[in-house]
Amino acid sequence: MGAEPGTANEVLRFAGYAAVFGKRDSGGDVIAPGAFAGTLAARKEAGLRLPLLWQHRVGNQIGWVDLAEEDRHGLRVIASLSPDAGPAAKALADGAVNGLSFGYRVRDAAPQGGGRELRAVDLIEVSLVTRPMQQLARVHYVDSKGGRLAPA
Repeated sequence: MGAEPGTANEVLRFAGYAAVFGKRDSGGDVIAPGAFAGTLAARKEAGLRLPLLWQHRVGNQIGWVDLAEEDRHGLRVIASLSPDAGPAAKALADGAVNGLSFGYRVRDAAPQGGGRELRAVDLIEVSLVTRPMQQLARVHYVDSKGGRLAPA
């Protein structure tokens, strides 16, 4: 029998999109394809891991992003929650939380429709959140058994 979600014995993994290209977020910004390319390459070259936070709280790291890559849809991520992620792991496993977001610094942007088109950003972290700025930034698959990621 497996461990309960959020217990010290379980590692929970998920896949989803932390950003979707070409869709306006609630702050008016739009992420352009290629906006993450430079930061992903720089992190890979430097061997820097990307932290997974709970609700953007710097003091509440709940795991690591195992894979972050741009595809034609957006910034696709696969992440693992730490065994001690507790309430965050339980909320994810129960489907109570499925939003994704990311912390960043703007490197290149242009005004667009009352907001900005973000053309290049420095990616700082990915967060599991209750209310993402971009409504389509969601967890799509969850796995707690170390096998294939199942639909969320």
